[in-house]
Amino acid sequence: MAGEMLDPPLNGRRMARDRSEILRERFERLEASDQNLFRTGSFVLAINSSLCGLTANNYLRRALNITQARFTSALPMAILPFISTLVVYEASVCMPLMEGDLNCATCTFVRGGLIGAVLGCLYPAFLAIPLNAGLAARYATAPLPSKENMFRYWMAVCKPVYKKLRFAAILQVALGTFLASKHHGIYIKMLQLPEPGKDPEELNE
Repeated sequence: MAGEMLDPPLNGRRMARDRSEILRERFERLEASDQNLFRTGSFVLAINSSLCGLTANNYLRRALNITQARFTSALPMAILPFISTLVVYEASVCMPLMEGDLNCATCTFVRGGLIGAVLGCLYPAFLAIPLNAGLAARYATAPLPSKENMFRYWMAVCKPVYKKLRFAAILQVALGTFLASKHHGIYIKMLQLPEPGKDPEELNE
């Protein structure tokens, strides 16, 4: 009885493992250009996220007249968006594709675009606010408002900054969608590779 209850999940895990192994074997048979694009695409998006972080940080530093702690403020604005974008893209797009769990092309494109928009631009832009607010308070470079006027103050400060970042946001959405489409295309190529004794359509089951 216990064995019968455990068989379905065990069979499911075994099938998922076999499918993943087949995909990885086929991945090694792809052209070097496709392999390199699949492995490095997420790094391109992550690097752009770092650039968005540095740009947002630079704009806010100018708005708040901050000239101190350039390296201290730039380091987290470059590293945190890079790591976040890289980890989330790998976990949400690359790994599901390599495991055969992401067959929907539209879902892949949407995931790539959302990661590019949220982690590639919005997250770095909002991350720059508390960082530079702390620096402005520490070095008294700009008069900070009372708690009652805090929201209006930061809206006034951030509005022109975010307007300048609109092009970067569009670029990140386009880049995330483009990379996701390329990665899904590579996944389709893996499915179409012939394998002796096995039907390529079995990976879609």
